[in-house]
Amino acid sequence: MLVLFETSAGYAIFKLLDESKLSQIEDLYQEFNTPEGASSVVKLKNFIKFEDTTEALAATTAAIEGKLSKTLKKALKKYVCKDVQDQLLVGDAKLGSAIKEKFDLQCVSNSNVQELMRCIRSQMDSLLTGLPKKEMTAMALGLAHSLSRYKLKFSPDKIDTMIVQAQCLLDDLDKELNNYVMRCREWYGWHFPELGKIITDNTLFVKIVKLIGTRDNASKTDLSDILPEDLEEKVKEAAEISMGTEISEDDIMNIQNLCDEIISITEYRTHLTDYLKARMMAMAPNLTVLIGEHIGARLIAHAGSLMNLAKHPASTIQIFGAEKALFRALKTKKDTPKYGLIYHAHLVGQCSTRNKGKMSRMLAAKAALCTRVDAFGDEVSFELGAEHKVKLENKLRLLEEGNLRRISGTGKAKAKFEKYHSKSEVFQYPVSGDSTLGKKPIKREHSPEEDGQVSSKKIKLEDGAEDVKPKKKVKAEPEDTADGHDQLDNGTAVPEKKKKKKKKSLDASQAEAEVMAEVDEAQEQPEEPKSEKKKKKKRQSQVEEE
Repeated sequence: MLVLFETSAGYAIFKLLDESKLSQIEDLYQEFNTPEGASSVVKLKNFIKFEDTTEALAATTAAIEGKLSKTLKKALKKYVCKDVQDQLLVGDAKLGSAIKEKFDLQCVSNSNVQELMRCIRSQMDSLLTGLPKKEMTAMALGLAHSLSRYKLKFSPDKIDTMIVQAQCLLDDLDKELNNYVMRCREWYGWHFPELGKIITDNTLFVKIVKLIGTRDNASKTDLSDILPEDLEEKVKEAAEISMGTEISEDDIMNIQNLCDEIISITEYRTHLTDYLKARMMAMAPNLTVLIGEHIGARLIAHAGSLMNLAKHPASTIQIFGAEKALFRALKTKKDTPKYGLIYHAHLVGQCSTRNKGKMSRMLAAKAALCTRVDAFGDEVSFELGAEHKVKLENKLRLLEEGNLRRISGTGKAKAKFEKYHSKSEVFQYPVSGDSTLGKKPIKREHSPEEDGQVSSKKIKLEDGAEDVKPKKKVKAEPEDTADGHDQLDNGTAVPEKKKKKKKKSLDASQAEAEVMAEVDEAQEQPEEPKSEKKKKKKRQSQVEEE
């Protein structure tokens, strides 16, 4: 049974002299207390030395990844495949499976083998003959340095470091620029104080100061490349009537040197911003699309790296940067902060004050998802970040419109969502409704709002009972005619004329009162059927003929 042992100087192949020792692992370390005891258990068969540090680095990197290096393949072909009978003891299980696939050798890797490897490592100097201890230490140190540089070169944390440093430098540059511009405005304000009120943009102010120098040169200087015409006229007019003090040429030279520094720092800041944006899009595209490169870089800088940020929950990302306020609130038992660095994101800035907490919570949840995809995904694109951004913008619009309900995939939520979205429904005009053929006439009633109660009553009378006076005649005439016939039979016809005269002599007020009374009676009484009306008309016509 052979043992494959890896060192910083090369591969060592030992032969296990007593295979029973592998099963008695509890007492194995006692055998390796002395070099003689170690040599009684294992014996060095072959040692394949690395030619240089590059070969050693390639072999170590392949072993870490569970792959076979060229040096190991040659050694196994030359020394192991011919002599091994049943098993090969290997310290790494991944390496053992790779050897088994390549050479069809049965490899063993378990806790007993690991203990045997530890025992061999403790007596490595005595077992590996021909290699001095100093040389082994130097080779181990060189391999450690090379492996560290290799890991740093291909580590994703390396780009994180560049992002963190660039963002910290940007913050420092902003502070320095603010100090320099304030100093320039105050310094030049003693000579030309009106310029600071006319020009509010700091970059424009610095460029104008550098161009005109003292205010006496303002009228001669052409500022059309920097300023529009109206502002240029204002600056020149203010320079003629300025109340500032006079300064010397040395003073204005130092002020102009300060302006040069401000302009150069501003240009460098622009260049650094482009660099940071490119790095963020390459490293964390989803996070950059969702919350912007500056806020994303600040979150990464606060967490330490993208991997550390991906391990944090959404609730922690939400209050990153507000730790002092959080612990102060916990100490005083008051309300905890709702947002930290994420407050400066574009989506949170668009919200009203009452919705900022909700939006920061939703944005932190989506940012946590995007960060994990960026950190642990294989082929990362910005599609997830763009999709989440569109969803958050829709929710922001709903919040600002006053629809505070949760929008999800349920039926109730969908119905609530549809309330606030107009549907285009087309109604067709019923053409058949214009025809009145074959239909009974419908009585039309005016609303009381248009004509009042009195007019509506009159209209009902006109439609339903035709008129008030004919009714009186219809009712009174049969009686009168009957009485008249009786009186004619008796030979007296005068009372009929007297009754007519009395009716004519009634006052107009009494007639109106009677009309109103009959209107009320007509409303209270149910309408008579049509057959009775026909009978009345027939009777009336017969009476008139007689």
